[in-house]
Amino acid sequence: MGWFEALVLGLVQGLTEFLPISSSAHIRLTAAFAGWGDPGAAFTAVTQIGTELAVLLYFSRKIWRILRHWFLSLGKREYRSDPDAKMGWLIIIGSVPIAVLGLLFEERIESVFRDLRLTATTLIVFGLLLLLADRVGRKQRELDQLTVPHGLVYGFAQAMALIPGVSRSGGTITGGLLLGYKRAEAAEYAFLLAVPAVLASGVYKLTDIGAGDAPGVGPTVLATVVSFGVGYAVIAWLMAYIKKNSFLPFVIYRVVLGVLVLVLVYAGVLDPNAGPTVVGEPE
Repeated sequence: MGWFEALVLGLVQGLTEFLPISSSAHIRLTAAFAGWGDPGAAFTAVTQIGTELAVLLYFSRKIWRILRHWFLSLGKREYRSDPDAKMGWLIIIGSVPIAVLGLLFEERIESVFRDLRLTATTLIVFGLLLLLADRVGRKQRELDQLTVPHGLVYGFAQAMALIPGVSRSGGTITGGLLLGYKRAEAAEYAFLLAVPAVLASGVYKLTDIGAGDAPGVGPTVLATVVSFGVGYAVIAWLMAYIKKNSFLPFVIYRVVLGVLVLVLVYAGVLDPNAGPTVVGEPE
């Protein structure tokens, strides 16, 4: 991977990570349209560290309160009913599904899940699910009403993003809307819930960078830094946007893009499986 390619993919990661349009799908599609080949799941996972650092910075005060009160709740009974301590436990509980399923399906995430036909289909299907959730969801609940069962529903919704095209934020927000949470509340918990899962995945995949056909360390670092700066700006914009607007524009975009990709694949313009050999996979 060259420096220009890394710069472009870093921009794409930062622009699309928090919008409900799937960053992993856009990195995959950008590379395919440009003829660069699939940068791989490891590159995607590591560059997402940059966008999660943007979450840590944007929600720094809230995250610090959650961490502090959660640790205090371990030793002091009076903190066990504290809302921030409770949120810490709910983030841990909600992170379990993606951790378990990510390990169980690791090989498929690196290979068959990256088929462009699957990516296009999930863009369309989960876009329509987001539209449904946005239309039928009551949008009344606040995050202080979050329960353990709700946290697990959020967690399984997030885990669907292991398939490129679902969208981590889109899938989690869809789950929250169906549970009756307000748009901004669903998005905030989606961003907070993603932090441990994405950081763990990125660190886990660090050793794959520079190995075999995987992108080199330098370009990956550049893409990660770029995704951090762009991602921070996108969070600020999105949190303001969804307080007054629906997700319809994102749904339309997802469906149009998904249909376009399917047309190009079946017309023979795009190879649905183009990309480098997976690290460790026999040639």
